[in-house]
Amino acid sequence: MTGDAPPLIIILGPTGVGKTELAISLAGALGGEIIGADSRQIYKFMDIGTAKPTAAQQARIPHHLIDIVPPDYNLSLAEYLDAAVSAIEDVHQRGNIPLLVGGSGQYISAVEEGWSIPRVPPDPELRAELERYAAANSRAALHERLQAVDPVAAERIHPNNTRRVIRALEVQALTGRAISALQVKRPPPWRIRRLGLQLPRSILYPRVDARVDAMLEAGLVDEVAGLLEMGYDRALPSMSGLGYREIAAHLLDGSPLDEAIERTKFSTHEFIRGQDVWFRGHDNGILWHNVEDVDAAALACNLGDWLERGDRATC
Repeated sequence: MTGDAPPLIIILGPTGVGKTELAISLAGALGGEIIGADSRQIYKFMDIGTAKPTAAQQARIPHHLIDIVPPDYNLSLAEYLDAAVSAIEDVHQRGNIPLLVGGSGQYISAVEEGWSIPRVPPDPELRAELERYAAANSRAALHERLQAVDPVAAERIHPNNTRRVIRALEVQALTGRAISALQVKRPPPWRIRRLGLQLPRSILYPRVDARVDAMLEAGLVDEVAGLLEMGYDRALPSMSGLGYREIAAHLLDGSPLDEAIERTKFSTHEFIRGQDVWFRGHDNGILWHNVEDVDAAALACNLGDWLERGDRATC
């Protein structure tokens, strides 16, 4: 993409690494607006457990794709992609710089790689049937069914990612075509700068553990209780988010709170490892930065140079 193309800055990295703080600083310096790339912050009423930007942060810098659907709405990847592209175009039309910020690798990859997502509505009955099959025969057995009809998708999707396996089988069953054949990629119309934030796990894990403790102090148990009282079932995809599933088990099944906290911390560590795997597999030129070494003012200056000069500048 040439230097004349409109710019897009991407800030990605594992959960808890400090993306929000840096993005707000850079957006303020560059005249930017933040577009969320977080598959849980899209939900209303889910603020504490998703580490959503505070009201003050959102008042300081315009944010998009946060609080856009209720917890019982299953936002498809195609819908997210459409919304993200529209938001990027709107920011450009206002003469501002879009910053795509988050840790949901699939959201980021769909935008930056120009994915074409099959517009196939979900089939609840088929999904339920496939979920029962996985429960009765194992996730590996379900993955073998995908291997038989779409080996390319099976190679891309981990056997433990049941939701994506089911979606691939659903698309194949409803269209008669492999999802891998429908998921073509077209170069997006922007020049992109990709900034990755990282920390050694020996530092990041204690940091996210402390964040889980802070979420509990901020009222995470009450937040989950409120969602359940509003009628949002714990089986919803939204309620499978880190902390929500574990606290729901505490509230509904009577599991001890300290066990729920420890499971949340363990699940967060596991989630971070999964994020690292995704970003390594979809590294299209990520410039990695150790958060502890980042000079926000210097980075903003370098990004400003890139915005003026194009791909000849470096950060």
